[in-house]
Amino acid sequence: MKYPKTLPQAHKQLLARIIAELSQDPRIVGIGASGSFTSDSMDKYSDLDLVIAVDPAHFETVMTQRFELTDKVDGKVAASTGEHVGEPRLVIALYAPDAIHVDFKFVSLPDAAVRVDDTKVLWEREDCLTRVLSSSTHQYPQPDPQWIEDRFWIWVHYGATKIARGEYFEALEFLSFLRTVVLSPLALKQQQLAPSGVRKIEERLPEFAAHLQKTVAQPERASLIPAFEKCVALYLTLRDKEHVDKNLSAQQLCLDYFKNELTD
Repeated sequence: MKYPKTLPQAHKQLLARIIAELSQDPRIVGIGASGSFTSDSMDKYSDLDLVIAVDPAHFETVMTQRFELTDKVDGKVAASTGEHVGEPRLVIALYAPDAIHVDFKFVSLPDAAVRVDDTKVLWEREDCLTRVLSSSTHQYPQPDPQWIEDRFWIWVHYGATKIARGEYFEALEFLSFLRTVVLSPLALKQQQLAPSGVRKIEERLPEFAAHLQKTVAQPERASLIPAFEKCVALYLTLRDKEHVDKNLSAQQLCLDYFKNELTD
């Protein structure tokens, strides 16, 4: 396996330790890397995103022992599971001495075919992981414009009630939700880019990111109101580029509510 040119030396050394240790377990049949490793866009702040393919006959046992396996790699200082990101198969670990974050996603070998981005094989037994990966293509989940439209005006109403009630930090969190789930994914999709929330949005869509800055507020009524108004304006612009059944009655009701409660 040819490593990417951008792979930092500290990451390379840790990766060598991981492969050397995990490949000794006969239940593990392949190790792959994804994320910035596959796009050759790593830097010293990058994670190592690893796929650990397991013999299906031993997957359940390995899952119960996955912390023991990652503990064997020298330098581990902390680890937890990934339920908070919707992936309980994940072990998220931190390794000394260079404070490198590693995501170990343990999968039954056939399940390695289902993936959101490209995976490069680092090590395998008898080409088994290569064969599984070659049987399918990766597909990043795309935002559903109709799903968003069906919910957006309810979300606008919700945001208005938070501001009107004085729950300003709750409103701040909701603005972040709209940026991550609605605005950035739609903007990225429309530019044929992977719609990965706000990650690296400053680099990927700098002009859109400049507009997005106006949706960032302070926990104050006078700051939150224009930030929400900017979210609505950006959404309407993005929606015009999609084919959706517009809920104009809900749109009018919620915009009137926002105006009557907050701006009159």
